[in-house]
Amino acid sequence: MEIVLSTAIGILAASGIWLLMRPRTFQVIVGLCLLSYAVNLFIFSMGRLTVGAPPIMPKDGFVNPTAYADPLPQALVLTAIVISFATTALFLVVMIASRGMTGTDHVDGQEREQ
Repeated sequence: MEIVLSTAIGILAASGIWLLMRPRTFQVIVGLCLLSYAVNLFIFSMGRLTVGAPPIMPKDGFVNPTAYADPLPQALVLTAIVISFATTALFLVVMIASRGMTGTDHVDGQEREQ
């Protein structure tokens, strides 16, 4: 399970960085989204990969901490998802406004000369 998750994080991060280097604004926005997904998965995996474990420990008695999931990374990822959704919407609005003003969707505002 850890190998699959590590590979998915690596592929998402590499694809996101590659798309960030592209000249079109939509590709840059998709690259930022992929990079944020990779970071979210990385933060989520820091809370230990446990399947079917409750996230909250009971108050009474002896508690084995390996039998429970850490709720802090889950809360951080949930917050990061909401923030990344809002910033993606903002980037799309800025991209549409830039396309309307310049007439091109290149990040530098100019088409390539051929």
